[in-house]
Amino acid sequence: MPSEKVLEQKKQMVADLVDSLNNSVAGVVVDYKGITVADDTKLRKELREAGVKYSVVKNTLLGLAAKGAGLDDITNVLEGTTAIAISPADQTAAARILQKFADASKGKFTIKSGYLEGKVIDTAMIESLAKLPSRDILLATVCNAFNAPIAAFARVIQAVVDKGGAPVEEAAPAEEAAPAEEAAPVEEAAAPAEEAAPAEEAAPAEEAAPAEEAAPAEEAAAPVEEAPAEETPAE
Repeated sequence: MPSEKVLEQKKQMVADLVDSLNNSVAGVVVDYKGITVADDTKLRKELREAGVKYSVVKNTLLGLAAKGAGLDDITNVLEGTTAIAISPADQTAAARILQKFADASKGKFTIKSGYLEGKVIDTAMIESLAKLPSRDILLATVCNAFNAPIAAFARVIQAVVDKGGAPVEEAAPAEEAAPAEEAAPVEEAAAPAEEAAPAEEAAPAEEAAPAEEAAPAEEAAAPVEEAPAEETPAE
């Protein structure tokens, strides 16, 4: 019968496994019975560089941990030699690396099961995940797709800031429209000036007044009055 110390150690191992499963996005369970030490070392190195934690585990302990993490269906494949690769951040890394290794081993290294985002997945799904590019490549592809529109948007925002908050495309027409509105009163003011022109043409009517032509009539009447005054000494 296991000692109290051994039981506590196993409980701690199960608790650690549950914590790792709950705090990961994907994992793959494999049977490593035909792998050599050299291949195992190479595989661990590749998984470690991809941020994947790989460890050999007893079926009973992994079974308890899987149940504790809500991944009960994994217990159906827990027989023979078992190892598990747990990925904290990359959904495809473990599947991609282990599926490639399994294909190259020609049956000596096989995939049993796995999980993705808290759900147990079968080997067919793992093969599909293995065909996807890495998380970094996916992010780079998405960033490149959005890079040009974002750069253009940033230039527009900077232009708006430079304009003091006015819309870039609408600001120019607004400035051009201002002189047109101010010019309207000038054209309206010119209309009365043109209508005043007939008033200047009416000036000759005033020159036709007979006041100046009446002057000779008064001068002609003056000699009529002086003539009798000179003939008076004839008496």
